[in-house]
Amino acid sequence: MLNTITTKKLMLFSATILSSAFLGAFQPDQGKDNTLTADEKKAGWSLLFNGENTSGWRGYSNKPFDSWEVISGQLYCKEKDVKQRADLVTLDQFDNFELAFDWKVNKGANSGLIYRVVETSGPSYETGPEYQLIDDEGYPQKLEAWQKSGSDYAMYPPLELAAKPAGEYNHTSIIVKGSHVEHWLNGKKVVDYELWTPAWQELKEKGKWKDAKAYGLAKKGHIALQDHGGGIWFKNIKLRKL
Repeated sequence: MLNTITTKKLMLFSATILSSAFLGAFQPDQGKDNTLTADEKKAGWSLLFNGENTSGWRGYSNKPFDSWEVISGQLYCKEKDVKQRADLVTLDQFDNFELAFDWKVNKGANSGLIYRVVETSGPSYETGPEYQLIDDEGYPQKLEAWQKSGSDYAMYPPLELAAKPAGEYNHTSIIVKGSHVEHWLNGKKVVDYELWTPAWQELKEKGKWKDAKAYGLAKKGHIALQDHGGGIWFKNIKLRKL
């Protein structure tokens, strides 16, 4: 017969196993910002932002910029005192991956994270799908559903609104594998879609991207942080290849 102490230990062990189960998207730990745990390193995660500078990033199409700065371990796109704006893109390109990051917006701010970006003469969002980051409640203009946080911008609206108010950090995961894409926001799957299907193609041709011929076609590309006038903060940007 198990004694009381042994029983409690078994119950605690079982609870730990259950709480560590994979829930469909990466969940952040409560450790130090912009670092990887031993388990994350073992699982193949790598940091895209070191919390100190923009090493590993450059301006989209090598454009000069003074709009991005690092403040207390946070990557911030400034709203004021900017002479040259540019999206930030990773030096590396990625095809299949899980990307995780924390973000918050200032009141009324609007931005996005764009993936599988190919650098052309146009802006980054004309080639890569965009995970929308915006102040849902405080934006000065009325928003369509496909403009809300977590959406695949101008394509697939979020299944539910899961963003926190402006000024509070959110956690996002984006899973891209072949043609399948998932958007997660604060532990909830808000978008799930397949690239290049007839339904996807029809949605593209009827909407904002009808004249953007290269939109969504690349199978590998950069990750871009959008400079849309500033007011966006990032930290804990990490990725593992799938």
